[in-house]
Amino acid sequence: MASSSLSSLSSIISSPQGCSLCFKASTRRTLALAFLSSKLNHASSSSSSALLPRCYRLTQNSIKRKKGFALDLSRSFSVSQTAGSGKFDGPSLHQFISKAHNALTAPQTESECTTQDSDIASPSSKGRIYHETYGCQMNINDMEIVLSIMKNSGYKEVVTDPESAEVIFINTCAIRENAEQRVWQRLNYFWFLKREWKANAKEGRAKSLKPPKVVVLGCMAERLKDKILDSDKMVDVVCGPDAYRDLPRLLEEVDYGQKGINTLLSLEETYADITPVRISQNAITAFVSVMRGCNNMCAFCIVPFTRGRERSRPVESIVREVKELWEAGVKEVTLLGQNVNSYNDDSSSVPDESPSGGGKWEYSEGFSSRCKVKNMGLRFADLLDRLSLEFPEMRFRFTSPHPKDYPDELLCMMRDRHNICNLIHLPAQSGNSRILERMKRGYTREAYLDLVKKIRSIIPDVAITSDFITGFCGETEEEHQETLSLVRAVGYDMAYMFAYSMREKTHAHRNYTDDVPEEVKQRRLTELIETFRETTGPCYDSQVGSVQLALVEGPNKRAPETELIGKTDKGHRVLFVKKPLFDKDNDDDQKKRNPEVGDFVEVRIERSSRASLYGEALAISKMSLFYNVGVDAAVASCAS
Repeated sequence: MASSSLSSLSSIISSPQGCSLCFKASTRRTLALAFLSSKLNHASSSSSSALLPRCYRLTQNSIKRKKGFALDLSRSFSVSQTAGSGKFDGPSLHQFISKAHNALTAPQTESECTTQDSDIASPSSKGRIYHETYGCQMNINDMEIVLSIMKNSGYKEVVTDPESAEVIFINTCAIRENAEQRVWQRLNYFWFLKREWKANAKEGRAKSLKPPKVVVLGCMAERLKDKILDSDKMVDVVCGPDAYRDLPRLLEEVDYGQKGINTLLSLEETYADITPVRISQNAITAFVSVMRGCNNMCAFCIVPFTRGRERSRPVESIVREVKELWEAGVKEVTLLGQNVNSYNDDSSSVPDESPSGGGKWEYSEGFSSRCKVKNMGLRFADLLDRLSLEFPEMRFRFTSPHPKDYPDELLCMMRDRHNICNLIHLPAQSGNSRILERMKRGYTREAYLDLVKKIRSIIPDVAITSDFITGFCGETEEEHQETLSLVRAVGYDMAYMFAYSMREKTHAHRNYTDDVPEEVKQRRLTELIETFRETTGPCYDSQVGSVQLALVEGPNKRAPETELIGKTDKGHRVLFVKKPLFDKDNDDDQKKRNPEVGDFVEVRIERSSRASLYGEALAISKMSLFYNVGVDAAVASCAS
């Protein structure tokens, strides 16, 4: 059919009536040839004209392959014209048609067919990926989502060095300036790999098949998209946290000389239907995102502007992902969200027997929020209830929460379920009520301390961690001292502490002056760290003499042949000597074996430091045995 059509095309061009020819080339490797001929309008009896439509379009897909034949059409035609002559200096259209016709009718050998077919790009040949991630655990999980999307689009291979990659992803954080500076340094190196690719390949520094495409993902991509794209062709694609599904298309646009950008924020995107590609193979811990975005609008925080408003995944999609992880051998899951304990699945109705009760949305006592909940669905306590019951031998943590979203039913759920870790992250940010008000945190120092007291009354053996910022706008020396006194009063097991870094778009950037000198911020940060170190010792010392259940995560790097490292449900690191132990879950109680990664081991704590516990391994166990909880036993309710 293709051969006869081109024969007809040739006869029309040779027609004495003449014709006009219109070339139309699109960016998708499509060439349209439109012939306008008087002969076509009245020669219905002509077989040649009947075979030719008004617009004859040749594309890569329109001509069927026959015995491996591929018709090669150049994406661009270079036709020069002699000045003033009115004649083209190049191959005529007759020659072009004749060459195409001969290609269609010429016989081909088997070797030619094989060679031409092998040039067709297969899904596995789209390119190799290298990735780097900066910032929070949410970014790590986002990178796993990106790898899943790219794998389904044909980018199946991940490499460990950027020099071997055709696509380089850098997932960014915009919370603090230091994180952004590290990203810019890496972008400079990736730009060097791209700009000097030919020389690098010749000298063996670059192992990629072509210059790499550099892709910036995450919060920094949304915040600095214009600056990044204008950075001297350093970056090819900028993609925000809610646009990862669009990455294959954006990379394709780069092939046609375009910059790819999509930083639109979504009110619905949760990637609930995507199964992440786990970065750590054979890992026994994993992250699962349950919600995205934040509505709190704290004065210092850029997250609502880079991550958008809060939206939660349906409970069923989370249960399905956790089930897949359990079947893959994962023993501990950390539930993630920018404001994880404000989880609100309003996609389904709330049963009356649910832990949250389906009533009014309750905050922690003495706390408030500027953003009211319109439609209440299943809350975070309902999600933990479902997960802890369906996976009794899997341990659950969560981060990062806001203190306002610790209602009593959530605290009771944590107390009553053996597989929900006794660890609460309670970001304070400051110990002074005036600074907390300027930060728009929605609570006072007194309300925060009252919440700590309630938490410890409901969950006596709980570990508490926190976040602090020093040198916020207008902070005085006396107010800084109140933060130090709060640290002493609470006694945190761990804390993230930073000097204030003003971010554009935030309330503080629009309304406050960053008036605390940098040297003062750093001095206050040093004092805060020293105060924390003085108070965290008792948290670890209190564990000496107790027996803790530690999840083995791997060998101690300082003594990989003789020692193992595990983690308790409080998040404390435990080191112990590797030796054969009885397995309480094994019927053969006379047989010992060495504990392995992923085992739960009972450890008697013998001593502590400010950062680690040291003990003697007693036995290999599992959670239900250690806590003396039957898998099918009824779990105490908060009402009791």
